[in-house]
Amino acid sequence: MEKTITLSVVLTFVVVFNNILYVSCVKYEPNWESLDSRPLPSWYDEAKIGIFITWGVFSVPSFGTEWFWWTWKEAKNPATVDFMKKNYRPDFTYPDFASQFSAEFFNANEWAEILKSSGAKYVVLVSKHCEGFPLWPSNYSWNWNSMDVGPKRDIVGELAKAVRSKTDIHFGMYHSLLEWFNPLYIQDRENGFKTQDFVRTKTMPELYEMVNRYQPDIIWSDGDWTTTDVYWNATNFLAWLYNESPVKDKVCVNDRWGSNIRCKHGGFLNCNDKYNPGVLNKKKWENCMEMDRYSWGYRRNARLADYFSMHELLSEVAETVSTGGNILINIGPTKDGMIIPIYQERLKQLGEWLGVNGEAIYGSKPWSHQNDTITKYIWYTSQIAGSDVTVYAILLFWPADNTVILGAPLSSSSTIVSMLGYDGNFDWKPNPGGGIEVTIPPITINKLPCNDAWVLKLENLQN
Repeated sequence: MEKTITLSVVLTFVVVFNNILYVSCVKYEPNWESLDSRPLPSWYDEAKIGIFITWGVFSVPSFGTEWFWWTWKEAKNPATVDFMKKNYRPDFTYPDFASQFSAEFFNANEWAEILKSSGAKYVVLVSKHCEGFPLWPSNYSWNWNSMDVGPKRDIVGELAKAVRSKTDIHFGMYHSLLEWFNPLYIQDRENGFKTQDFVRTKTMPELYEMVNRYQPDIIWSDGDWTTTDVYWNATNFLAWLYNESPVKDKVCVNDRWGSNIRCKHGGFLNCNDKYNPGVLNKKKWENCMEMDRYSWGYRRNARLADYFSMHELLSEVAETVSTGGNILINIGPTKDGMIIPIYQERLKQLGEWLGVNGEAIYGSKPWSHQNDTITKYIWYTSQIAGSDVTVYAILLFWPADNTVILGAPLSSSSTIVSMLGYDGNFDWKPNPGGGIEVTIPPITINKLPCNDAWVLKLENLQN
């Protein structure tokens, strides 16, 4: 018996060892067919919830949107031009804002705790927007980065360290390929993108630098829309990222690597901002949405009605996760590094809801039905353990008569219906029109843990 066990262990080791060798020997070529064959690291699909942080020099004027520089100097938006005339001297330039990007209240440890309270499993920091200002001491952006001017701090480094030491959240970085007013980029554009001086001396060295220095779990690319992936040299970078980089086994990337690539290639799809197809997609996708309906960056003149309510936010979460997506929810800090109370409140409320209902979200899989066939304000997710499938019905409105009609599930004699956050099971019966009719006990809704969405747990349904 002892010899048999030993041989079995050895054989198992050989099989596992061979598998490891096979995986480690995969070499991805710099073309989309090869790059798209790389499996998306499983942690990303299991995470479901992420927080996006949009911060930069644009947070100083905090008027309009994070595209302030472009709307002022390129689009010459009348409201932005008038704002500058009324509030700043005639010779004021956009780079003059950088010295006012103070970040004196930025505390990476406090940010990490706020992120942790949200229940999110990953964070993506805008490390450099289209204004071209890196939030780290980049060797490729002299005197135009957060160490040389403004905060005089390595924002990326501080936040990465705090997130990794105080939470289990994956740390990611947003990076804009283009820079609106970089002379080299303008020169390449005027040459019809037949030259690549900007990519060769700025964009690509910067990407390699940030990967090697900060080792992000996500590279969220943007600023790709003016030309194709060939100009951006995207496939060569991604081949290095997947084959040789220090994050080659865990990193995830999106699809914004060229105007011809969006919604087609990359690790996961986020196509356009607020992308939400509402149906299952063959490829993993992400809904990146702002919490302020009108801007990703902080706006001093935002009204309460401009922010998504908790119910609206959970509606987005339910629909997105039910149809196989992740959701990346944006907040915009102030120029001095504060996450304003409305953002803190929403993140805390989200975390409280996930604390009760997280088993319907984290690691879940799309069910055979996403939206209910009768009650359209119900979305489904599932958890699979071997041959057992547990289904979760996310209710976005409380039934007026405490009766819920679920048209999609097929019950069995052993079906059990309960509610996450509530002790006990609910009575149910087959619905004449199909599905099941669930009777919720006469409980006071305000006694439930969360009052913006509720989750029914359905066990032992028919397969």
